[in-house]
Amino acid sequence: MTSFADLTTIGVGGHIAVLLEPTTRDGVIEAVEDAYSKGKPLCVIGGGSNMLVDDAPFDGVVVRDARRSINVLDGTSSSEEDGRVVRVNAEAGCNWDDFVDYCIGLGLEGVEGLSGIPGTVGASVVQNIGAYGQEVASSVENVEVWDRKEHTIAQLRKDQLAFGYRMSALKASMYSAPATPAGEFFPTPRYVVLSVTFALRRSATGVVGYGQLAKALGVEVGDRMETADIRNAVLKVRAAKGMLEDAHRYAEPAMQGTKKPRLVDIALEVQAKGGVDGVDPNRHSCGSFFMNPILTAEQSETLPKDAPRFDAVLPDGRPGVKTSAAWLIDHAGFHKGFKINEAAPAGLSTLHTLALTNRGGAGSKDVARLARAIQDGVEKAYGIRLVPEPVVIGMDLR
Repeated sequence: MTSFADLTTIGVGGHIAVLLEPTTRDGVIEAVEDAYSKGKPLCVIGGGSNMLVDDAPFDGVVVRDARRSINVLDGTSSSEEDGRVVRVNAEAGCNWDDFVDYCIGLGLEGVEGLSGIPGTVGASVVQNIGAYGQEVASSVENVEVWDRKEHTIAQLRKDQLAFGYRMSALKASMYSAPATPAGEFFPTPRYVVLSVTFALRRSATGVVGYGQLAKALGVEVGDRMETADIRNAVLKVRAAKGMLEDAHRYAEPAMQGTKKPRLVDIALEVQAKGGVDGVDPNRHSCGSFFMNPILTAEQSETLPKDAPRFDAVLPDGRPGVKTSAAWLIDHAGFHKGFKINEAAPAGLSTLHTLALTNRGGAGSKDVARLARAIQDGVEKAYGIRLVPEPVVIGMDLR
C-alpha cells in the first residue's frame, strides 16, 4: 500500500486508501468527480514537494496526474529571430524541471531561474513558485482547470489567477485565512489544474536577476547570460544550500517514471559533486517551510534595524514590506542544524534555516513539533507568527 511518505520529498505521511494515476484528461476529471460524488476526502498531488501530511491513514482518494506531454502551440522554428513570443503548453503532471529543461533546449527564455524546483507544472501555478529573480506568474498565459464547484472545464487567464507571493486564486480557494483550511475544498483547490500555457521569449540568453546567482556566475545583476549557464548555476547554488530534492527517490517504485531518466542522472551527478553519498538527510524536506512575512510599514518598524526589508504588496493591495523568514528564525536562536533535543529525528537543515528536514525516521508529529517551536520562538522574539508554505494535512500549524 502506498503512503504519503512514499510520495513526498520530506518522506512523511500515512497510508493512502486509494491512489489513482489517470493517463487522460477525462480520467483526471472522472477521478476528481467520483471522489466528490462519494463524499471522499480528495488530494490531488504533484511531486509531493510542498506537502506535510499526518501519519494517520488517509481514508480518501489521492489523484496523481500521469500526463506529462509538452507541446509548442506556435508554428515556430529554431531559425526564427530572437525575441519572438512562443506559447508552450504542458500537462499538469509534467515534472517541473523536465519542463524547464525542455524550454531551454528549445532556445526559450523565462523559466531558467526556476531550475531544480521539485514538483509538477500543475503545482507550479497553484503555489506561484519563484526563485533567483523569477516566478512562474511572469510567464503564465492561461491555465486550463476543472472547476469543482461548477463541474466544468474553464480557461483562467493570467489576470484571473490573482498571482501574489507564493499565492494564486487556486491556492486561495483552499483557505479561509492564512494556514486555515476552508472546509469545502481543502486539501485540493476548487480549480484542479489540467494544463498550463506559458508565453516564453525565443532567446538563448536570459537575465541574471539575483545577487547570489550573479556572484556564482561572476557577473552583475541585470547582465544577460546563456540560459543553459544560468540553469547550471542555479542547480549548483541550490545544491550548495541543500535545496534540491534527493534524486535517489526516483529509483523508488512509487516515483519511477515521473521524471526524465537523463535528468535524474544529472541530478545524481550534482549530488555526488556536492559530497552526497547515499541519502543526505538535508534533502528530505519540503523546501522552504515558512513564507517570508509581508508586513505593514508600521509593523516593519518594530524589527531590528539590520533585519532585511524589501518592497512588497500586502494581500489587500496596499504597499508593504517583506522580511526574511530565514533571518527571523536564525536571529530568534534557531540556527542551522537546530533540533529540539539531540535524539530528535527532525531538525533544521545544516545548510539553510528555512528548511525543516526529516533526518531519518521522523514522523509528522516530529516535524510539526519542530515547526511549532520555531513559530513560537519567532513570535516571542518579534511578534510575527510564521505561516507554513507547504499544504499541511491533518495537523494544525497556525
